[in-house]
Amino acid sequence: MARRSFIAIVGHGPDLEREEGAASVLRSLGADVRTLDLWDDPPRLFHDDESKARAIVVEALDRPDLAAAALRALRREPRLEEVGALVAVSVAQIARIEPSSGFDDFLLVPYVPAELYARVRLVEWRRSEFATEERVKVGAIVIDRAAHDVSVGGMHVPLTAKEFALLSYVCERRGKVVSRTELLRRVWGSQYEGGARTVDIHVRRLRAKLGAALPLVTLRGAGYRLESPLPGSGGPEGGDAARTAPRGAAGAEAHGEEREEPRDEDEDEDEDAVGDDEDEDEDDEEAARAERRSGSSAHDAATPGRERRITR
Repeated sequence: MARRSFIAIVGHGPDLEREEGAASVLRSLGADVRTLDLWDDPPRLFHDDESKARAIVVEALDRPDLAAAALRALRREPRLEEVGALVAVSVAQIARIEPSSGFDDFLLVPYVPAELYARVRLVEWRRSEFATEERVKVGAIVIDRAAHDVSVGGMHVPLTAKEFALLSYVCERRGKVVSRTELLRRVWGSQYEGGARTVDIHVRRLRAKLGAALPLVTLRGAGYRLESPLPGSGGPEGGDAARTAPRGAAGAEAHGEEREEPRDEDEDEDEDAVGDDEDEDEDDEEAARAERRSGSSAHDAATPGRERRITR
């Protein structure tokens, strides 16, 4: 049985059903609407277990100070935690909207019907996630397998073939831990001679290109896990803009990275060997060679007193 989706309109009870209100406007456009007084319990929106909220519109009108408190109360209902929310205010009160209030967007009253419905659909799209044979959407990231294209917030992001395959696989395994060995086997193939460092280098590239839109967490000794995107992360400004984010300990945690240990020359050499070349086949060969060199250097360093024998 298909789930019945509706738009939740929350506001001052006597004003919810007014002719120019959001509930009346959206119903005239064919949407299923349910209303809730600011002081009522959010579970009252759900008449049965098959109901699902598409979006929330909080009609703050001339009282934007009540909007944030209303949204916090709504978020305590598990079925509304991840639903996109808009706040509707009068023109005179627009400056009082706090960016930290948790709303995805705002609306001005009186409504323009077409704009009202368009903004509801937009916030619904931003919060949606889906996976089909041709397209995958995780947060602001949209992967078009047929066109071999990736976009973040509607902006195209150029990826190499291996980066595209790696991103597609971790998105398919969303919420599950994927080891470096598994990624090497599924993305590079069983015949590839390189090692785990190749995966780490490509993950760093994806993080640099996609920024906060890619909530890929490093699990020490286990691999990686793609988590739920943060609301509003990776908007139209896209991945490269996220390079300006703080990169200290707190910044690394926000990007899902481990705190970096002191780097050695071999690690720098590994990164440089594949850092700028856009041809992924050469990248992989260089990464494999660099890894072998790294292993050899480590072996030499572990053998004190070893001398080079010179044959004349």
